[in-house]
Amino acid sequence: MSSEPTPPAADESPLHALERELRVLTRRAGSSANAMAKRIHPDLDASAYPLLAHIWANPGVRGSDLAQQFGVGRATISRQLARLESVGLVDREVDPEDSRGQIITLTEEGAALLRSTHERRVDSISQALSDWSPDDVAALAGLLHRYSHDVVRWQATR
Repeated sequence: MSSEPTPPAADESPLHALERELRVLTRRAGSSANAMAKRIHPDLDASAYPLLAHIWANPGVRGSDLAQQFGVGRATISRQLARLESVGLVDREVDPEDSRGQIITLTEEGAALLRSTHERRVDSISQALSDWSPDDVAALAGLLHRYSHDVVRWQATR
């Protein structure tokens, strides 16, 4: 399998080319997320790494906010959090402002494992993009952020 990007066909619109590249990126990202989760704990699946990373960046996040952030139901998040709690990576406490909700934080072990995995992932990206200029890396990060923000905003209006 070639690692070179597929050039768009002469009759392919930029939106069709973008859809194709997003499809490939999504497939590769899923595989990468699964590998990241397995590095943290062998019993975790691909959903664990982004969930843990979000909790790491937002300590004390509510379970309901996680469900909204990831576009899944509260029951799904509750099952995922139960799994993360069972392997000692997160703590769940009753929200003092709403006893129906939960406040989620990483345990010390969860934070240490996530930090280590995150550093390895950044190092891998650095190696993969070693021929890129810092400006190109920043431009890609900015465009991906803009894309993600706009898709979330668009989905909220549907």
